[in-house]
Amino acid sequence: MSAATKDRLKPVKSILVSQPKPHNVNSPYFQLAEKYNLKVDFRQFIKVEPVPPKEFRKQKIDILKHTAVIFTSRNAIDHFFNICKEFKIEMPADMKYFCISDQTAHYLQKYIVIRKRKLFVGQKTAQDLFDYFKKHKNEKYLFPCSDIRKNDIPDYMEKNGIDFTEAIIYHTVADDLSDLSDVKYDILAFFSPSGLKSLKVNFPDFEQGATRIAAFGPTTANEVRELGLILDIEAPLPNAPSMTGALELYIKKANNL
Repeated sequence: MSAATKDRLKPVKSILVSQPKPHNVNSPYFQLAEKYNLKVDFRQFIKVEPVPPKEFRKQKIDILKHTAVIFTSRNAIDHFFNICKEFKIEMPADMKYFCISDQTAHYLQKYIVIRKRKLFVGQKTAQDLFDYFKKHKNEKYLFPCSDIRKNDIPDYMEKNGIDFTEAIIYHTVADDLSDLSDVKYDILAFFSPSGLKSLKVNFPDFEQGATRIAAFGPTTANEVRELGLILDIEAPLPNAPSMTGALELYIKKANNL
């Protein structure tokens, strides 16, 4: 085994997860930390900032000219209804809502009374909604989102000639990570390209060295490579559909377990 390969398989004692700390005490991350005696810390690498009303107005979007709204996150829901409040817009009772998951649909109830025949819910991914879009292709869709978002929904709408308006209602920006400047971890776990961009914004001279990088999803993995970094752990895997599962497989190998 070469020295470089050995570096990539040094025993793992600490992990930094670039997400907020889970509220669930039974989180797989806590179980992983206990099982392998690891230090697992959590830190959000990105934050969201609302688009100011003046900036939203420049997009010249008439919300009430749409008959359906697509939500892919809680952030989108919060910022969308804040915009509605700012402009004194009340959502009509016949508006349809397409939510990416049960969790997103449940969160929507914070703002509106849900009518089942007006609600369409996916399992977890945007692709889950495509059949609904196809069945309701005559709707005028509004997609409230960040300035950084995946292309899957816009690409599908354009390809299928479905009336669709994208509304930028919040910005995804790098959080201040200056307090981590002297902290080292064996593994950094990322879940989005914007998280990796935040790493480079905060630490432009970042040298990976023996630090292992884990990435969830193909776009995140591609960003690791685009930045010239080494991708050590890629999730999901056929035998490990979650980040924690992929981390565990790697830890077993690196720690000779």
